[in-house]
Amino acid sequence: MLWTKVIHLLFVIAWMAGAFYLPRILVHYVEGHSNGEDTRRLVIMGQKLARFSSVMMVLAITPGLVLWLYYGYRGSWLVWKLGLVALLVMYQLQSLRYVQQMARGEVIRTSLFFRVYNEAALLLLIPILILVVIKPF
Repeated sequence: MLWTKVIHLLFVIAWMAGAFYLPRILVHYVEGHSNGEDTRRLVIMGQKLARFSSVMMVLAITPGLVLWLYYGYRGSWLVWKLGLVALLVMYQLQSLRYVQQMARGEVIRTSLFFRVYNEAALLLLIPILILVVIKPF
């Protein structure tokens, strides 16, 4: 099961890299679009990164489920972790929606919104790490 943990962590890291960078692309898109700049490259980057991070999400969740089935329920920390992971999945799905809107040429939100939105993934990841490492309850 240690190899399964390694695979799970590898894909979680890749997923989070995409989740952290995708809102930055959206920030640059909104700012560039409002300044009349050519934003086509940002649209392509956003679409590719959204696909990549979505695949990494699925590849992270799959060994996570295997670990859950193998170890079973081991404390209420796991329920909280799974709830926070579900919120991260919703974050990823919302990011995909924003990328689709960006591809249609819509100015979706302000750059300030996406700067704040960018921090949401980190605010979800920190308690997940605390729950997994410390297992406080």
